[in-house]
Amino acid sequence: MAASDDIFAPGFVERPYWWDAAPPEDARAEPLPETTDVAIVGSGYCGLSAALELARSGVKATVLEAGPLGHGASTRSGGMVSSGQKLVITGAVTAFPPHRTEQVFEESKGSFSFIQELIRREGLDADYQHCGRFFGAWAPGHFATLQRNAELLRRHTQVDAGTVARAEQRGEIGSDLYHGGMVVKDYGAVHPAKYNRALRNVARAAGAALHSHAAVTGIVRDGARYKVTTARGVVDAGEVLVATNGYTDKAVPYLRRRIIPVASYIVATEPLPEAVMDEILPHRRMMSDTRRELSYFRPSPDGTRLIYGARTSPWDKTPRAMARGIHARVLQVYPQLRGVKLTHAWNGFVGMTFDHVPHMGTHEGVHYAMGCNGNGVAMATYLGWQTALKILGRQNRPSIFDGRPFPARSYYSGWPWMVPLVSGWYHLTDALARPSSLLGRA
Repeated sequence: MAASDDIFAPGFVERPYWWDAAPPEDARAEPLPETTDVAIVGSGYCGLSAALELARSGVKATVLEAGPLGHGASTRSGGMVSSGQKLVITGAVTAFPPHRTEQVFEESKGSFSFIQELIRREGLDADYQHCGRFFGAWAPGHFATLQRNAELLRRHTQVDAGTVARAEQRGEIGSDLYHGGMVVKDYGAVHPAKYNRALRNVARAAGAALHSHAAVTGIVRDGARYKVTTARGVVDAGEVLVATNGYTDKAVPYLRRRIIPVASYIVATEPLPEAVMDEILPHRRMMSDTRRELSYFRPSPDGTRLIYGARTSPWDKTPRAMARGIHARVLQVYPQLRGVKLTHAWNGFVGMTFDHVPHMGTHEGVHYAMGCNGNGVAMATYLGWQTALKILGRQNRPSIFDGRPFPARSYYSGWPWMVPLVSGWYHLTDALARPSSLLGRA
């Protein structure tokens, strides 16, 4: 189906739906400090989580953000909160030695427990819901893979995971597109922008300083300390943490060569009747499928809209242009939504790594935590906390994600020229797995 401009509701905006409730914050009224104990580059979940822990321990923590606070991917994501299943499902756990895999599973699951406890303990206004996730089998052969994945998850992480045959999947999703699926009960959701705002508030209350419009352009060692040059001046710091994930730039070339920014696109529909939401998302779970170029979707926190993410073209486009393909994919899953219009479309950059696992560590004395591979709400929060504990000397043991070789490739210098090629291959693979998958056909 060729979608036209009539898919856009009056007042349609190319802006995250999440910003309606919690917009990014201009925080440049206060001058930058001349000195700080720890300079944190990036105001996403990782940086704010680290700032909170450091400030609570009496450490002067200064967060430096290139644009408004909360302008990056932390407020542009789908807000899905994983307990680490992706490392199992994608096979990324094989990047670790066999004798370390149990710790990988333990910490991955621990990141989920940590974010839940953080939200509860701090009383964060994040619209957290413990709702579970359904993974739809895109092709008939994918169902057997989901059965194996469910068994692996039960065995290694003890999460509540099981499969649903195609004949019963209407109990999970109001669609006949998929060939059965897997349900993981240990899965959550947040309002990503409200969660970011809540972290900003508690970090500030603990004593952290948050500064917007302070793009870091250079980090230079100066004896035992660091000179952090920003668009608003130079800060002298005892320690530096870079927590920029998919927005890592040339200010840190070592990290830029190891993070691949991949644009992910999301749309929000206009409000839908409660009966329609009951039909399409009976349990209000998080949703995704087994396509290589997957779809992921969910209800808005208030249960009134469908939030749908996908990359329907190998080539990066404006959010409005990509929205046309996403709208067609929405109708592929839910033909009953024909006529429903879109109110918002946006994108954000996911930080991918060559080994498909997250990394924390130090390079030339500078700390980093990043590369969550699209699984960052819980993991980024956890890695920020772990890095703060490391700086404070309070870790019970090193994190399994700390100090591992952080792979780069000779053909990659920071410009993701290969993303359209990989994306195109994924689209071809998905089509070959299900030849009848032309948009608009089941």
